Amino acid sequence: MEPEIIFEDESLLILSKPSGWIVNEAKTTLGRLVVQGWIAKNFQYPISKNKLFRNGIVHRLDKETSGILLLAKTSDVFHNLQNQFKNREVEKTYIALVHGKLVPEEGIVSVPTGRLPWNKERFGIVPGGKESQTFYKVKKYLKKDGEDFSLVEFYPKTGRTHQIRVHSKYLGHPIVSDQFYAGRKTSRSDRKWCPRLFLHANKIKFRHPNKKKMLEFNLELPYDLQNCLDNLMKGVIKGSVKLV
Repeated sequence: MEPEIIFEDESLLILSKPSGWIVNEAKTTLGRLVVQGWIAKNFQYPISKNKLFRNGIVHRLDKETSGILLLAKTSDVFHNLQNQFKNREVEKTYIALVHGKLVPEEGIVSVPTGRLPWNKERFGIVPGGKESQTFYKVKKYLKKDGEDFSLVEFYPKTGRTHQIRVHSKYLGHPIVSDQFYAGRKTSRSDRKWCPRLFLHANKIKFRHPNKKKMLEFNLELPYDLQNCLDNLMKGVIKGSVKLV
């Protein structure tokens, strides 16, 4: 499955990134599914092939995270959107399924995160780390085989690598099927019924760089996560949960 266009005009390109796609090219991504290379191959806007501007990609999503990805078509728009992110003017929402009954139902995590000295691929709460802040709100409590789960919306105010995943673990409620932060045994068990990380970037709100009006985009859960959620809901309540 390739990325899909959600919205496009003369300034912006907004994509739905599937799980399994890496956002930015690197020495280690040769031969893999990478959004940056896909953009260069399929689009002709002014910075679509300019690696200095990451082919227009303004922010990133983890490989296994699906959802909304925002791109700029010109250097001016790129800088404008980057400044909106830097000034925390962009509102992002993620939906996740986490282990356990998360209480209180609303809260904030504000702890510094950084790369772990003993494992360069992973991040955690570290002294001297970068400021990281995430608000959350529980949407529903669920059960599976006697185990509690919480369907949660996360609203990150900063954009650190693996921020939501690390903050979920810090709360004691790691995200379902998170191979890095839920623990090997737990994630292996999760993947019997949820084959990938249950984290989806479902909303974004920002100011159009040229038209100056606020734009908001919503993207419902992809089929794989919705199917996991529906299966989890069976025998718990009637019907299914649809999130947009």
